[in-house]
Amino acid sequence: MVEIRTALVGIGNCASSLVQGRFYYRDKDVDIPGLITKNFGGYFVSDINFVAAFDVDERKVGLDLSKAIFSPPNCTIIFQKDIPNLNCKVHMGYVIDSISEHANLYRGEVRFKPRKNVYSSENEARKAIVDILRKTEADVLVNYLPVGSEKNTLFYADCALEAKVAFVNAIPVFVSKLYGDKFKEAGLPVIGDDIKSQVGATIVHRVLTKLFEDRGEPVKRTYQINVGGNTDFLNMLNKERLESKRISKTESVTSQMGDHQIPGDDVYIGPSDYIPWLNDKKICFIRIEA
Repeated sequence: MVEIRTALVGIGNCASSLVQGRFYYRDKDVDIPGLITKNFGGYFVSDINFVAAFDVDERKVGLDLSKAIFSPPNCTIIFQKDIPNLNCKVHMGYVIDSISEHANLYRGEVRFKPRKNVYSSENEARKAIVDILRKTEADVLVNYLPVGSEKNTLFYADCALEAKVAFVNAIPVFVSKLYGDKFKEAGLPVIGDDIKSQVGATIVHRVLTKLFEDRGEPVKRTYQINVGGNTDFLNMLNKERLESKRISKTESVTSQMGDHQIPGDDVYIGPSDYIPWLNDKKICFIRIEA
């Protein structure tokens, strides 16, 4: 099989875990716990080749991706220290709504520190990013921007369309609903309106909700409250950035309730607060009444 030439937008904790995982699971002949699917249509983890990366943080732009994934404010668990030089430079991205201004109230070690914008216009930025995607012959662009980056996500989706690359959207912006027809017409895959952690709060909440339904106890009221200490939770202190996130997580759980649906006031699912010392750990509080 040919390699999967992959470009990343947003070199944060999730991107760090992806790159680390690429090398942690590189030997396809060794069974290591953690992969849901080892062989995906003939492709293995070792077939992923990172060819382009975009970020705006001054501590990451210009570095090789192998170094940028360990740069502040990233704070995820390091489970694969041995990452070779990838010959994949982190290029300057473009800021529209990807960074919330309230983060400036926090110390630099825990927040984004964006470089000064190098583009004179959005069109210039799009042209530069599309050019990089074409020159690196990327097959797919993976979006790991912060929650609430509605306009920025659509900007990069437009870049993917123009560069003729697939788009995997890992945040709660409804790209496949908004741009599905555009990607279909272009003959390109578009996947994802947010992703779940492997065994995270939402998948656990979904399974518990389905268990209640299957055992003849329809859910009457429920909540899921999440707290954490990474830049995602810091970013989400701005409640205006949470609408799509709450819709995504709420629909994921209520979809397990069968024919009966509960009033909107009886279900609350979403991020609640930022606790710096938790770093990349998330703590979830779930209550279900039936």
